[in-house]
Amino acid sequence: MKQYLVPVGFTLACTLLSACNSQKDNQHAASGNVVWQSEAYTLYRDSVVQGPHVARALSATELTSNYQSPANAFQSPEIIFKFSLNGKDNEMVPGQDHKLLALPQPGAETVETPLITFGQRYVDARPAPADVYLAPNTRVKIRLDLRPVLADFKKQGYFTTFKGEKIFKEDFKHVFVAGGTAPLSWDFDNLVNKPELELKDPDGDGIYEVVLTLNQPQAAKTTASRWQQSINTADFPQYKSDYPLADALYNLALEEARRAVEPDSTFRTGKEWAGVWTRDISYSIILAQATLQPKVAMNSLLRKVSPDGRIIQDTGTGGAYPCSTDRMIWAVAAWEIYKVTGDKAWLKRVFPIIKKSVEDDVQNAYDPGTGLVRGESSFLDWREQTYPRWMQPVDIYESQTLGTNAVHYQANVVLVEMARQLGQEAVAHRHQQLADSIRQGMNRHLWLPEAGYYAQFRYGRTFKTLSPRAEALGEALSVLFGVADEQRGRQVVAKTPSTAYGIPCIYPQIPGIPPYHNNAVWPFVQSFWALAGARAGNEASVLASMAAIYRPAALFLTNKENFVAGNGDFAGTQINSSNMLWSLSGSLGLVYKVLFGMQFEADWLIFRPFVPQAFQGPRQLHNFRYRGAVLDIAMTGFGQEIKSITLDGKPLPDAAVPGTLTGRHAIRIELSSQAPKEAPTTKVANAFSPQTPSLRYANGRLSWDRQEGVKSYRVLRNGQALATTNGTEQAVAADGYAEYQVVAIDGQGLESFASEPLPVTGAQPSQLLQLEMLAPVAALPYKGYTGAGFVEISKTKNTSISIPVDVPAAGLYALDFRYANGNGPINTENKCAIRTLRLGTKQLGTIVLPQRGVGEWSNWGYSNAVLVQLAPGRQQLTLAFEPANENMNGAVNQAMLDCLRLTRVK
Repeated sequence: MKQYLVPVGFTLACTLLSACNSQKDNQHAASGNVVWQSEAYTLYRDSVVQGPHVARALSATELTSNYQSPANAFQSPEIIFKFSLNGKDNEMVPGQDHKLLALPQPGAETVETPLITFGQRYVDARPAPADVYLAPNTRVKIRLDLRPVLADFKKQGYFTTFKGEKIFKEDFKHVFVAGGTAPLSWDFDNLVNKPELELKDPDGDGIYEVVLTLNQPQAAKTTASRWQQSINTADFPQYKSDYPLADALYNLALEEARRAVEPDSTFRTGKEWAGVWTRDISYSIILAQATLQPKVAMNSLLRKVSPDGRIIQDTGTGGAYPCSTDRMIWAVAAWEIYKVTGDKAWLKRVFPIIKKSVEDDVQNAYDPGTGLVRGESSFLDWREQTYPRWMQPVDIYESQTLGTNAVHYQANVVLVEMARQLGQEAVAHRHQQLADSIRQGMNRHLWLPEAGYYAQFRYGRTFKTLSPRAEALGEALSVLFGVADEQRGRQVVAKTPSTAYGIPCIYPQIPGIPPYHNNAVWPFVQSFWALAGARAGNEASVLASMAAIYRPAALFLTNKENFVAGNGDFAGTQINSSNMLWSLSGSLGLVYKVLFGMQFEADWLIFRPFVPQAFQGPRQLHNFRYRGAVLDIAMTGFGQEIKSITLDGKPLPDAAVPGTLTGRHAIRIELSSQAPKEAPTTKVANAFSPQTPSLRYANGRLSWDRQEGVKSYRVLRNGQALATTNGTEQAVAADGYAEYQVVAIDGQGLESFASEPLPVTGAQPSQLLQLEMLAPVAALPYKGYTGAGFVEISKTKNTSISIPVDVPAAGLYALDFRYANGNGPINTENKCAIRTLRLGTKQLGTIVLPQRGVGEWSNWGYSNAVLVQLAPGRQQLTLAFEPANENMNGAVNQAMLDCLRLTRVK
């Protein structure tokens, strides 16, 4: 019997409902209504059945669902948590957490932890009883002994974390508790926005406490049980087919699209997400909104342009731009609007914005050595959700990611097309070269021939290695944008792993990280995956994508932003919202861009339908507006080959509607009803990689801790494989500079992230050049610097610093700067400081100085390293603020510089 939370009646109802649903399954199957089926759920013409949960279309404008998330009903009483100073993951090494069994004692109203000393792991020794779950409104009092930390503050002015990082007394602001059971959260960077998770010490005795209420009934994870259309959407294109569920979900998406428009005629990102967000609106515009609401799309894109005429990177790690650079998807969306509308005034308005933005990126983010672009994975902007925990914002800036490179490739292609429309051939030629360079770089440096898809990213420090994880959006964009040739595109669609509920953002998942980008499916990504599957001619992939989009929308009766990859539930992710713009746009895109295959070009609307056999039959799309025309489209059959297509009864050459067409017209499409050549997909169980190892070096040997389930370890030297071992040690020679990492590999061959690069320098240490010797010392009370002081740089102070360097011998050197930036948190805001490093007049690279914590001006770290061949003797470097170094804030572009570090690496 289930205790605490699961009433007998509920269990019995589920059992009876499950039996009834099994009968309904059989009835549907007998009548040939099954459209798609897996071990997890079944999609019928009019319904979705997932265990005891049923969603049904009663008509084209009404849906019902009995879905209730199991998240509240079966919560474990084991509470995993960790303490956090200043909202950082800095108490214990990853994987070392506190554990409490939250079962109240008889007569007690509150579960209370023992007094836990910061940094000393507490594990409740009691085993969790079988079939016992977390009771509603469980109150937990968490007690923390912070006296050892406070004693260090008093004795030496700082506390040293397990990472060896110093937190100075002046920078200590808060202590939080993080965890996986709501209201706890593992989102360390956002703890500062959750005051209810802050521990307090009102009597000043060094004992901090907080009382939390877990599993609150008012937070029960339910959605509406019925949707009926309540907003008039008759002016939008009207869709009808033989599939009532698909018709109703189309109308649901139309209604939510109308709800997503604010009074100022810009898009609202989601029910819980007010305002215009660059990447959200851009992907939504590409999927459907350029077609559906072009004027609102224009207004929204223009809202994301800075006063100096650049595309705004409004979110991302370390102060947004240039740690994140996927703002360029704006360009692809702007071009989509032009292709839909043919509006020359729009083209002339957006062209200089895109051109200026790309030019800045060429200076700040393009790597001429690889042809790739630096910056965070597109839309995957929550560091530990898709990156190893050791990666700081500067490391993320240095990474070269699949999705973001696909975006930059297409942005340059768009600029070529725009320039040709405007007669600017010189611009077109330059950006064609840049596009070609990115495409070649992606296929040379990111392609995994043994896997059949592209790697997630290149990462590391001085030397880079590949993360072999699949990254769903990047894989799809690589196929759609033509980065992959036709053969590779088919491989990518066939080989990229997909789970029972859809294609997860990454695969395999990262252990110890709760679902959001990790261990989650995002419907808008699934929509791009459907488009990629259609382009590759893979019917099984397209059908699976459609099912993965229709299932959650039907069960939840709204277009949620994401859901857990492991169980398909919306409630288990860290953040979620209904009425999400890019999710609903993806649902509409299935109709416009997959089933009817609409491809908008500069002068044409071309039809390239892709109808899986399971969705065969007649379908109509009335009142579809294309420039000056209104189209009523009817289509029959299935497959991807057009048997005949007519415009007002006359053959339509090349299935292309000219952009000059005006008035109302009828289009009739008959498909060949020939299934495409059978192509495979790769279905896998949702799986997790091993933990990222932590590497040590002493006396000529590397060592690391053994992990359960790991079969071998690969040792890397300078990003390349050095050895594979079953042990936990490796002898290495200290002969010159080298960076070592280790990768854990489990029995399935799944790999962990590589450990943080550990430099072994040999006999020649780095040189530190104290910058206070070259510029005025800042009169600020910050601590932790080396030498006699530090230098403040801003848009008005020390905008150019000349740095003479005595190079002892010719070689390849890594140049980086020790700095502090307390202007904002690691995960939000826009005050990353940026500077250009030159040798004489030659640009060496961009120095990026991201935010390190609100008010944490004694929190010092190193910038990204610029690699440069230097000749022996005195060299004159210059670190300067140049026009391309404007960040997204525009006013605050400030940091403190301690010293320049010069390290010979070859």
